[in-house]
Amino acid sequence: MIKQKTLKDSFSLSGKGLHTGLDLTVTFNPASENYGYKIQRIDLEGKPIIDAIADNVIDTTRGTVLANKNGDRVSTIEHGMAALYALGIDNCHIEVNGPEFPILNGSSEFYVQEIEKVGIEELNAVKDYYIIKSKIEVRDEKTGSSIIVLPDEDFSLNVLVSYDDSLIIPNQYATLEDMNKFKDEIANSRTFVFVREIEPLLSAGLIKGGDLDNAIVIYERKMEQDKFDKLADVMGVPHMDANLLGYINHDPLVWPNECARHKLLDVIGDLALIGKPIRGRIIATRPGHTINNKFARLMRKEIRLHDIQAPTYNCNIPPVMDINRIRELLPHRYPFQLVDKVIEIGANYIVGVKNVTSNEPFFQGHFPEEPVMPGVLQVEAMAQVGGLLVLNSIEEPEKYSTYFMKIDGVKFRQKVVPGDTLIFKVELMTPIRRGIATMKGYVFVGEKISCEAEFMAQIVKNK
Repeated sequence: MIKQKTLKDSFSLSGKGLHTGLDLTVTFNPASENYGYKIQRIDLEGKPIIDAIADNVIDTTRGTVLANKNGDRVSTIEHGMAALYALGIDNCHIEVNGPEFPILNGSSEFYVQEIEKVGIEELNAVKDYYIIKSKIEVRDEKTGSSIIVLPDEDFSLNVLVSYDDSLIIPNQYATLEDMNKFKDEIANSRTFVFVREIEPLLSAGLIKGGDLDNAIVIYERKMEQDKFDKLADVMGVPHMDANLLGYINHDPLVWPNECARHKLLDVIGDLALIGKPIRGRIIATRPGHTINNKFARLMRKEIRLHDIQAPTYNCNIPPVMDINRIRELLPHRYPFQLVDKVIEIGANYIVGVKNVTSNEPFFQGHFPEEPVMPGVLQVEAMAQVGGLLVLNSIEEPEKYSTYFMKIDGVKFRQKVVPGDTLIFKVELMTPIRRGIATMKGYVFVGEKISCEAEFMAQIVKNK
């Protein structure tokens, strides 16, 4: 069971803003469990807070720009967010004294270094992954961009960068198979810009703080020498031969495919705005902040539609509690033993299974012409699973039983019929106190919830 994480201490980074050219300081602070990512503009009156979620992205022209309902904005957040997400930080309160994060060297390198310096602290809450169970895809036919996510046991990311008319980077690939390798393989990849884009960006009031210390500049289309000289003056570099195409850098490339690696970094930074870490394989073709945000918004919609995910059930994996162990803990016997096995158990949750067959005795009298499992028995089965969770937490559990005290919020969403396999997930809502356990339970058939309820139970020693 993986727990949520935050920073052990605060850290600050200072530098100029890529687009504003302002001197800026951003401070990353620890936050409590389930806090998520929030950014506070401490330079504005009232020090407004902006939730760092994909729904709050208002512009993706040359970076990711967030705003709250009052129009308070913050931009160029993606490199810092990528470092948080990649290093497993779930909760962080960020303060910045201006309209954007400092660009630093154009990568996530310094953010990663500072996170490692202050350390990472584990919280009590469980990390809530969203598990990809079917293909999800978003495309932009005009740009040829697409992002696809497929089911996988862990997180991985593949990126293709393609510029059809570029002689320098016509095609580049980058792959991250293990998020633990982000620090060494991705974090130091710098942002890049084409020489032909510089003049339009300056005319739009952007990249006022851009220079060769915070970006890779790519000269891939020949232009007249006079025009090239003027751009060199703008960039603050010596005049160069306009006939020589290539990279214009103070420092050499860190990687031959550094541009693709930086695009991968940007994808991770924008995925951080989904609000949950995901488990799946992402394939991004010609990604950019616009398609990244479309994908992140789509994922947030998917999560809202499937807020409670069914546990993964692999019938080939041996149970953690078989029927014999269940009989040792529960006093129930035929026809009232309603749990066949337990497939997963943690400190505050449990997952159980029941196979519903046509031979169940209750089908003889409960709609025999159209057999339906009684809802009260679904709740009873869920409670038995909860009882196993509670009893598993105490010494000599065979000497105790659990009894219902209260049931609340019961909902039945679909019928349970012969042939269904019920998956129960029951979680403690609060720690067990004085022998009283409060739990929330769900019954799944496939990916759909058939029943849910909250209930309270008491642990009583057997006579």
